[in-house]
Amino acid sequence: MSRFQAIRESAYQANMQLPELGLVIFTFGNVSTVDRKEGVFAIKPSGVPYRDLSAEKMVIVDFDGTVVDGKLRPSSDTLTHAVLYKNWTDIGAIVHTHSKFATAWAQAQRDIPIYGTTHADHNTVDIPCAPPMHDDMIAGNYEHETGFQILNCFQERNLDYREVEMILVGNHAPFTWGKTADKAVYNSAVLEAVAEMAYVTEQINPKAARLKDALIKKHFERKHGPHSYYGQ
Repeated sequence: MSRFQAIRESAYQANMQLPELGLVIFTFGNVSTVDRKEGVFAIKPSGVPYRDLSAEKMVIVDFDGTVVDGKLRPSSDTLTHAVLYKNWTDIGAIVHTHSKFATAWAQAQRDIPIYGTTHADHNTVDIPCAPPMHDDMIAGNYEHETGFQILNCFQERNLDYREVEMILVGNHAPFTWGKTADKAVYNSAVLEAVAEMAYVTEQINPKAARLKDALIKKHFERKHGPHSYYGQ
């Protein structure tokens, strides 16, 4: 097995889940997986259709976004992934999509309100939407600054990336992450489902009330609390 085969295979398998889950069309998305010991991550090559991907085509880059191994150009979002890996040392994989409902909330520049228990099973807060990027950041190294756009939003709201594993980037689209590639993809699918539910909720009742605190606490803690009892 080659030096980077494990993360190449992991990144490939995770990327292939995105179209299967209806989270991407054409080439609108990417997944990366990290090897902390080597200080590198594997990411989807830029503009390559999912049907043409293979593990061997995954590109290996370091935390500065420099290509270490691979014949193709990495995703245009590579520097965003690099910034997050460098600053958030507990994440093992990152997913970026332009899934329909999550992206619509991002374009509306709105947090996704916590309306129901499906949301509370995964987060105790509204899913944050980072403010649109400032002009000076856009004029600079755009993808690099997108990483800091995400970091700054979490810092300003005093959020922990290990607890809230998803964000909307204002006027752009969602990013999710997790300790493993499977968890990061799972979070992306959950985010899209919650985004759709919240949208439909507001169509049915524009004055829908947020989920009350007691239910938020109950549903989150039964899956993630010290006395959790969900699952085997």
